[in-house]
Amino acid sequence: MIRQGINKIITLYHGSQEIIETPRFGLGKKNNDFGQGFYCTESEELAKEWATSAGRDGYANRYLVDAEYLRILNLNSPEYTVLNWIAVLIEHRLFTPSTPVESQARNYLIRNFSVNVNAYDIVTGYRADDSYYDFAAAFLSNTISIEQLASAMRLGKLGEQIVIKSKAAFASICYDGCINAPADIYFKNRETREKEASDSYLNMLSEESDGLYIRDIMRGKIGNDDPRIPRNICE
Repeated sequence: MIRQGINKIITLYHGSQEIIETPRFGLGKKNNDFGQGFYCTESEELAKEWATSAGRDGYANRYLVDAEYLRILNLNSPEYTVLNWIAVLIEHRLFTPSTPVESQARNYLIRNFSVNVNAYDIVTGYRADDSYYDFAAAFLSNTISIEQLASAMRLGKLGEQIVIKSKAAFASICYDGCINAPADIYFKNRETREKEASDSYLNMLSEESDGLYIRDIMRGKIGNDDPRIPRNICE
């Protein structure tokens, strides 16, 4: 999805152990969820949780981003499905298939569902916390159906991330201060959020599903436009 000509200033937060006044293009790990970039969220509370992920106090750095003429890809919009997100994830993250079906699934999803995130200035999508990554791995191993996967992605409100990708997007960032993130509050909040998602996921697994599994998708040569694949819903 490309949004241009929108007069919109976006407020973003980056959780970190450090105060970062000037995010710089070209830094960051290339094997992050959506490749190299500056990873943020629109939620101050979520940024505080990410800032304390090591169990130490941190900061929610706040930025204003002028997105009026930036190309924005929203992988959580109805234009895309959860399979687009997984394809992008496994194309960038270090993922080692442990079974033949996982290897076949990885290749199939990248070939048929991946999106060139580097063609955009900003990318929005799910953040692959431990729980989300486990959900994706279970789908690739043919353990859960696409319907179960789509439901799992909404469990525990684990969070949506916004990634600054291009030089143009970095040039539009303006630092707007920071907020302290005490670990005694937000590290616990993070653990609670993860536990809620894990418990809900385990309950879901106890229910039988007659939906589409990755083997069915590959055998049927199913693509992104198939009506049986759940579309994303923007809140």
